[in-house]
Amino acid sequence: MKFTRKQALAGAAAGAIGATGIYELVDRLAGSSPPRPVVTSRPPEQHVLDGVQYVRQDGVEVTVPPLHHEIVTATVRADRADLRDAQQEFEALLASIEDGYAASPAGLGMTVAWGLPYFDTFVADAARKTIPHDRRAGVSTLVAARRFPSDPEQTVLEGNHLAILLRSDVRAHVDAAVAQLRASDLIHVTSLRRGFAGGGFGGTRSLPKQMAVAADVPGADLIPETSELFLGFTSTQRAALGAGKIANIETLGINDLRGSTYFREGTHMHLSHVTEDLEAWYVNFAFSERVSSAFRPGLQVKADVQAVAMGPKEVSTVAAVKRQYHESGRIGHSGPIQTTSRLQADVVGPDGTRYPKGAAIPMRADFNTLDNPFHYSDDFEQIQTGAVAGIHFVSFNPSSDDFHRNRLAMDGVMPDGTIHLDARDRAQGFNSILSTTHRQNFLVPPRRHRSFPLAEL
Repeated sequence: MKFTRKQALAGAAAGAIGATGIYELVDRLAGSSPPRPVVTSRPPEQHVLDGVQYVRQDGVEVTVPPLHHEIVTATVRADRADLRDAQQEFEALLASIEDGYAASPAGLGMTVAWGLPYFDTFVADAARKTIPHDRRAGVSTLVAARRFPSDPEQTVLEGNHLAILLRSDVRAHVDAAVAQLRASDLIHVTSLRRGFAGGGFGGTRSLPKQMAVAADVPGADLIPETSELFLGFTSTQRAALGAGKIANIETLGINDLRGSTYFREGTHMHLSHVTEDLEAWYVNFAFSERVSSAFRPGLQVKADVQAVAMGPKEVSTVAAVKRQYHESGRIGHSGPIQTTSRLQADVVGPDGTRYPKGAAIPMRADFNTLDNPFHYSDDFEQIQTGAVAGIHFVSFNPSSDDFHRNRLAMDGVMPDGTIHLDARDRAQGFNSILSTTHRQNFLVPPRRHRSFPLAEL
C-alpha cells in the first residue's frame, strides 16, 4: 500500500509522539506516583473516580489528578441483529480490563460513553422512548455538538459511536487497556488521544513545564515552573469541580427520566480538543492581564500565584460580569461561565445530599496534551507533524444543553443578557489564544448499562 507524503509524515508524527516517544517521559519526569486512598469497590457512576488525593496550593485545596489519561474513540463493527450478543461480549471485555486494578488512580478508571450516531443507528426506537429529556431546554438530554461563537469554522463536529476515557497513575495500566480494546472485533478504533496531568504541587517542577520543554513547543520556556496547566494556573481547585453525584442525570431535576431508571446514575460527557498558543499568551499578556483573562477583570492576585480561590463566595453573577465589562471592556473566563455552571440556589438531591448555592456542577476530567490533534487517527489527514500544546477537554454535565450553556457563557452569551464580542477577541477571556479543532457530545450510562446501552430493549 502506498502513502502520500502527508500520510507518511502523519505516520511519522504518530510514531514520534507514541508509546516509545514523548509520553514515555511522563513517568520519568513525574517521579513516584502520588499516594492514593485505598478504594476497593467501584460506584454505580462511571464518571466518578474515587481515591483521589487533595493538597493545598497557594492556600487553596486542589485535587491531584491521575498522571496518565487516554481517550479511545471508536465506531461499532457489530451488526444490529447481533447487538445483544455484542453487549454481553463487550461487557466481559470491559470487566476483564478492570479486573485486578484498584478502583482509583492507583489502578485504573474507565468511563464508556456513547454518541448520538450509536443511538440513531442501532437502537433508535428504544432511545426515543428511554433517553431522558431536558426539561429546561425542551430537548433530549443528548443532542448533537455545535460550534460556538468563538469556534473556528473548521471545528470538526465528530460522529464517533463511542468514546472511552482511561485514567491512571500507571502508564502500563492504560497501555494494557488500550491494547485489549484495539484487539476487539466489536469496535473499530478511530482515534487515540493521549495526555497527562500533574502540577508542581509541593514546589516541584511540573509535568506541563517539563513536557512542553522536552517537545520544544514554542513558548514552553515561559510556562511557570510549577504550573498544573500550560497556561499557568491551577484548574483542579476542589471547590471549582462538581462533587459527589451533582453531575448525575437525576440529581438536579433538570432531566425528566420519563418513568425509567435506565440512565439513572449516568451523565452527559462533552469531548473536545483545544490548542493553546503559549507564545501569544505569555509574550502578549502580562501577569495581571492573564489573571483578568483567565478569571475576571479587576481580580487582584499576587504575582506568580497559580491556584486562585473559586469557591461559592467567589462566584460571579450576570450583573457583576456586565458591570466589569462596562468598566474594563473585558469579560474574563471563569466569571462568565460561573453564571451558568454554579447552582443558583441550594439543591437537595434524590439521595438526600445537599448541594449549596454556588456549588460547581460540571465534573471536569480535562488533561494536557501534545497531540496534533490526536496521538493516532484512522484518518491520516487528521494528523499533523510536530507537537502542539493543548488540552483534551472532558466535562461531565447533567445534559448537552447544560454544557452548551456553560460554553456559550464563555463567549459572553449568558442568562438574562448577552455581551456582544467579536469571536476570539482579546476581551473575550483567553479565547484569542485558544482554537477548538474537534467536538462531540456523548451519553454516559450507569456502570450497569455501559456496554451497548439499550441493546436488550
